[in-house]
Amino acid sequence: MALNWRNKKVIIIGAARQGLALARYLALHDAQVTINDRRPAVELRDEMEALAKFSVTWAVGGHDPQIATGAQAVFVSGGVPLENPIVQAARQQGILVSNDTQVFMQAVPCKTIGITGSAGKTTTTTLVGRIAQVGSSGLYGRSWIGGNIGDPLINYVDEMQPSDLAIMEISSFQSELLTNAPDVAAILNITPNHLDRHGTMENYIAAKANIVRHQTEGGIAILGRDDPGAWGLASEARGKLFSFGFSSLPEGMDGAYLENERFFLRDHGQAIPLPVADVIELRGEHNRLNVLAACMIAHAAGLSPEAMREGIRGFRGVPHRLEFVRTWRGAQWYNDSMASAPERTIAAIRSFDGPLILLLGGRDKDLPWEDLAKLVHQRVDHVVLFGEAAGKIEAALGARIPDNRPFSQVRVNTLKEAVLAASRVAQPGFVVLLSPGGTSFDEFKDFAERGERFTEWVLEFSETLR
Repeated sequence: MALNWRNKKVIIIGAARQGLALARYLALHDAQVTINDRRPAVELRDEMEALAKFSVTWAVGGHDPQIATGAQAVFVSGGVPLENPIVQAARQQGILVSNDTQVFMQAVPCKTIGITGSAGKTTTTTLVGRIAQVGSSGLYGRSWIGGNIGDPLINYVDEMQPSDLAIMEISSFQSELLTNAPDVAAILNITPNHLDRHGTMENYIAAKANIVRHQTEGGIAILGRDDPGAWGLASEARGKLFSFGFSSLPEGMDGAYLENERFFLRDHGQAIPLPVADVIELRGEHNRLNVLAACMIAHAAGLSPEAMREGIRGFRGVPHRLEFVRTWRGAQWYNDSMASAPERTIAAIRSFDGPLILLLGGRDKDLPWEDLAKLVHQRVDHVVLFGEAAGKIEAALGARIPDNRPFSQVRVNTLKEAVLAASRVAQPGFVVLLSPGGTSFDEFKDFAERGERFTEWVLEFSETLR
C-alpha cells in the first residue's frame, strides 16, 4: 500500500537517475523534498533544470548530517554508501532510511517480477520483458520494464493498473533496503561484486537475499541451482521454489533444464518443452543460461512457451553487452563495457574461439583478478591495460613468459589510448574485445558512456590509421 507523503519532510541523497525520479514522485505527492548531493551547484545545472518545475530544495556541496533533523525519511540512491553521515544521523534519530525501489514496491498496484544477480540480470530482464510484451495479451494489461535498467519505474507507478505487470532489474544497492519483495523473485547468481561498497561477501549476499526473504507464502522464488551463492538461499524461499541450470534437474524439484541441447521446464512433475533453442542469437554459454532463466521466470508469470519463442527470436543482446561494433581491417571489434567485474570478463572471453585482443581496466571494486588472469594466459593473445585498476591487474597477470600468452601486454592511461594501442596489433581474424572487468567511474559517468566513447572511436578508424 502506498504511503501518504503529503507534507512529510524527506531527504534524497544523490541527484542521479534514481534520485531525480524519486524526487519527482515525492514532489508530485506533496512531500517537502530536499535533494542532497556532494557536487557543487555549478556541476548540477542539468539536474536542477530537470526538476525546475517541481517544489524541491537543494542542499549541495557536501553531506551535512544536520539536514536530517526533523525529516520523516532519508532516501539513498544506488551509489550512496550507508556510512554516509546523513544516513548515520538519520538512523541515530530513528528516521526511516529507504530508497526508490522500496517506495515503488509500496505503491505498485500490479504483479511484480524482480530479477537480480551478479551477472546476467540486464540480459535476462530484457528477455523477460520481450516475452511479456508479445505474450501477455489477455493475461496482463501493460508490461512495464525498468528498475536498474532504463527508467526507474517509480516514474510510472501512478499510471500502472492492477491488471499490469512490472518487470524490474534490481541491483544489490536497491535490494539492500528492501522490505517489500516482488511476487516473482529471481536470483541468477551471486559471486564477488561491489565489495568496495558492501564491504564483505556476507553483506552482499544479505542484500541480494532480500528479494526472496521478504516474499509472502504466495510468492515464487527462482534460483540458479548451479551457482552456490544463489542456491545457498533456497532455505529463504517462503513460497513456491523453482530452479534453473544446466545440471540435471533432481527428482522432485521443479525448474528449467537442458536435455540433449533442448530446453525444458518441469512444473508439478510435468515436463514442458520450450521451443527456443533454434532462435537464440546471443553468443556464449552464459547467455544460454540467461535464456533458460528468462523462460523459467516467464513461466512463473504465466507466459506461454510460444511467447518465449517469439520474445527470444531476433534478440541480439543489450547495448554494451558483447555488442558488435564493426569489422576493421579484418578484425571484429566488440563493446562489452557493461562487464564491470572480472567474472563478467571471463564469460565474455569464453564467448569467442579465435585470437583475442582484450582491453582491461577501469576502476577496481576490491574484487579478485586471479581467475581472470589464469584465463588470459590460456586464451588471450594481446592485452591492453588502462585506467586506475591497470596496476592491480598487471600484478595479477604476473611477469610475461616469452612465447606464451599473452604475446604482448601494454599499459596506458585512458581508454582512448587503449583503443589506439589495440588498433596497432589488430589483424584479420582477431576479435578486439573491450570487456574491462572494472567500473567506468575513473574516467566516465557510467558504463554506457564508456561504451559509447569506445564505439565512437572505433567507428572513426580510417583505412589509413596505424
